Amino acid sequence: MQLLSALITGLSLGSMYGVVALGFTMTYAVSGTVNFAQGSSVMLGAVVCFALAQGAGLPMAIAVVLALAVCAAYGAVVELLAVRPFASRGSNAWLMSTVALGIVLDNLIMHTFGKEPRSLPSPLVGSQVTVGGVGLGVYALHLLIPAIGLAMAAALHVVSRRTRWGKALLAVAQNRDAARLMGIPIRRAITASFALSTCFAGVAGILIAPLFNVSADMGTLFGLKAFAVAILGGITSAWGVMLAGLLFGIAEALIAAYLGSGYTQIITFGLVIALLAIRPDGLLGRAGVRKV
Repeated sequence: MQLLSALITGLSLGSMYGVVALGFTMTYAVSGTVNFAQGSSVMLGAVVCFALAQGAGLPMAIAVVLALAVCAAYGAVVELLAVRPFASRGSNAWLMSTVALGIVLDNLIMHTFGKEPRSLPSPLVGSQVTVGGVGLGVYALHLLIPAIGLAMAAALHVVSRRTRWGKALLAVAQNRDAARLMGIPIRRAITASFALSTCFAGVAGILIAPLFNVSADMGTLFGLKAFAVAILGGITSAWGVMLAGLLFGIAEALIAAYLGSGYTQIITFGLVIALLAIRPDGLLGRAGVRKV
């Protein structure tokens, strides 16, 4: 039972790592940049959803939609203020500016929302899932999260291949000059990729909020792990990122179950280093072509 519980927990957490990491994949593919404030987007989704559902008393469905709209707006602000001014000049300063903007948001939330962690009630964590009358130590939400994560990855794949908007983003990713000549608004496409990436992070934050306490610093380590997953899976490969997320989550849960949580970060990040030493381009990533 302990093994089954660890596997379910690992799949649940790993799928959320993968969803957040997909945000890195989207922005990198379209603009060649990433949003290092992605962890703050996880926190923002959870905090806004909590404030609207518990503080304002709105129905959960409305709170979720509004929280994701806030996350999308935040993603657009990140691209407009912390990425575009530097990337347009060929500078890599967006690396630090996105980190700085995330820190600013974390501290703003801490001063307005408070330091005390709070729980977000959900009927999906009311009682444990049982097998043969024995509790597994997991909730219905643990089973639902992997399904939602994989469904989001599949939806992103279909949208990018079958819709006009998705094809426009792919065109920008493959050849920006040709896309501009075809009438595709490049800046708008890049802004949309950032908004969508922060929406993905917001979904992850809302889903894990009932399992963890909602706090201003909840997204910091989550975002760091998601970036490790993006690199491990091959940041250009959406399915590689999801696979890496699931593997990372399962490894984390198994280590915590059998060795203790104190060893989790040491071993999991050690494994990331070892795997990247073997496959520098990630599990399903492709080596870039260099012109000589």
